[in-house]
Amino acid sequence: MSSNVVPIKEKEVLAPGKPGKDFVRIPLPMDAAPELVIDTANDDERMWMPLSENVAIRPLMLNVVQGSWVNLIRAKAGGIVSRHRHPAPVIGHTLEGAWGYLEHDWVATKGTFIFEPAGETHTLVVDPTVGHMTTLFHNMGPLLYVDENGKQIGYEDVFTRIEKFRAYYGSNGLGEGFVESLIR
Repeated sequence: MSSNVVPIKEKEVLAPGKPGKDFVRIPLPMDAAPELVIDTANDDERMWMPLSENVAIRPLMLNVVQGSWVNLIRAKAGGIVSRHRHPAPVIGHTLEGAWGYLEHDWVATKGTFIFEPAGETHTLVVDPTVGHMTTLFHNMGPLLYVDENGKQIGYEDVFTRIEKFRAYYGSNGLGEGFVESLIR
């Protein structure tokens, strides 16, 4: 038996959040950031910041130490979501709907995992035959927004995202402090 495996006593029932009377909780190291657990199933709609008429973003974690962030992107209609370049990798997982990049021949549907290497420029579009999508993205660095010719027209990093979220949540009643709970 591996030294990592802890045998469970016969007939002992363990469940998340209810570890049992003999369970010993090992604390986090003193300087560790607290865990972040978010249930988005019943989100207040105000948590979704509009990016355009049919596109919204829901931040999940904003990592100011590594310059990365994790968010959900939701589109309620087919069409272009954004055109951008990544100087750092991005990981995505499609939760519903269908989307892809005009520059590629694949379509991401529910359950599709995507790894985007650094350096690529692409145009994210929602498949018009499906007409919606929700995808979790982990951006490991900034976004460089570009025009149809690839010329940079904008920039966004974790700090500009935090500023935008603070302003949005401050104006919609959730309060600027809402974003603080997502910063690590």
